[in-house]
Amino acid sequence: MADPKGFLTTGRETAPTRPVEERRQDWNEVYVPGGLLPIISKQAGRCMDCGIPFCHNGCPLGNLIPEWNDYAYREDWQAASERLHATNNFPEFTGRLCPAPCESACVLGINQLPVTIKNVEVTIIDKAWDAGDVTPQPPERLSGKTVAVIGSGPAGLAAAQQLTRAGHTVAVYERADRIGGLLRYGIPEFKMEKRHINRRIEQMRAEGTKFRTGVQIGTDLDAGKLAKRYDAVVIAAGATISRDLPVPGRELKGIHVAMDYLPLANKVQEGDFVAPPITAEGKHVVVIGGGDTGADCVGTAHRQGALSVTQLEIMPRPADERPAGQPWPTMPALYKVTSAHEEGGERVYAVNTMKFTGDADGNVSELHLVEVVFEDGRFVPQEGTERVIPAQLVTLAMGFTGTDRSNGLVDQLGLELDARGNIARDGSYATNVDGVFVAGDAGRGQSLIVWAIAEGRSAAKAVDAYLTGVPSALHAPIRPTDRPLTV
Repeated sequence: MADPKGFLTTGRETAPTRPVEERRQDWNEVYVPGGLLPIISKQAGRCMDCGIPFCHNGCPLGNLIPEWNDYAYREDWQAASERLHATNNFPEFTGRLCPAPCESACVLGINQLPVTIKNVEVTIIDKAWDAGDVTPQPPERLSGKTVAVIGSGPAGLAAAQQLTRAGHTVAVYERADRIGGLLRYGIPEFKMEKRHINRRIEQMRAEGTKFRTGVQIGTDLDAGKLAKRYDAVVIAAGATISRDLPVPGRELKGIHVAMDYLPLANKVQEGDFVAPPITAEGKHVVVIGGGDTGADCVGTAHRQGALSVTQLEIMPRPADERPAGQPWPTMPALYKVTSAHEEGGERVYAVNTMKFTGDADGNVSELHLVEVVFEDGRFVPQEGTERVIPAQLVTLAMGFTGTDRSNGLVDQLGLELDARGNIARDGSYATNVDGVFVAGDAGRGQSLIVWAIAEGRSAAKAVDAYLTGVPSALHAPIRPTDRPLTV
């Protein structure tokens, strides 16, 4: 363990952020550069000798959190990095983007504020990159087997890296013009600068992974022909069908799903546009959806110069403290103030959109809403609570509903879907088609980045066993749902 009395003598302290007025003027990450170093070793020292580290159960990757906390406390950063990479291919991604279910399961969190696991994680990996400790790990020999990975989000990249290191020849196919999937175009620069993706891609290239961008499997390249060309295929194409809002006025101009809006802002940062084709500049912006994607839209609108930003959520406002019905070590639904919310705007809960109205040119100008109460399994409008708010740009950030079937990938391979619209698979991530596996949101449905990486690693282990005919030596996490919970 780290400091035996650290959890008694040291309070929780999180990463400092740059002043709001400063960071709203740029797209750099919101945190103070290097701001964690003076405090992180003491924070790691708060990790207690709890006997049973429930943080392992809370983390889908099964990260060895007490071990690298101990190394961070002792400032043995190289050893901490080794322990971190033992279970996680891309800790710089999760350390910035994961909502940290591990912290919800921290034993210290029973009656105190939990260890700042996420902050420790990102500090370890940032120091590892700075020290040159993150190097390519090419295989000692090639197996002669080939694997195609469809999709270059966190699940696809994790599967590709694991399989490449196992000695298989891996090619990653990505429909976008750059590698990274939603990490590249769905996550704003202020949450994760894309240089973190770029250097991981260079590491993977040096290890032997091949990348093919601008190729839509099912449209540009027949999926069936692809499967015949390779010994195995891993589908990690995500759950990309955005949930829509079929209300009167939806056809008006200026109403966009979040994944039409956010990528354009990121393309400006990549140098593809001088200004985004869809912008919040000088407009009253309404974001429908209270989750992380909605918060990304809020922060993006602030930086584009919106006149006002209003975020709507149909659910009631979450509690400030853990509700009785969501006991430790589960991850509770709590009221969360992200960096984007700190920057301004209004959040409105328990409301539903009735319709949009527009101007003479067909542009959206107003949103009509009503307060609702959840009763008998449905949201009931409350009479007399209707009101109208200005809305010149509306983004729909209400989640995703399943795998895209319009591109031909599913039908050309003859894949079966489950009841939720995801690609069906068994416990080994295998689909109904021999040699075709699925990982991440494409099989699981919309989920967390940490689950995507965990599933990518698990699918890689299954593919390696399929190709070699023997149990795989690749490390894969034991999924929390497969592990008995002992209290």
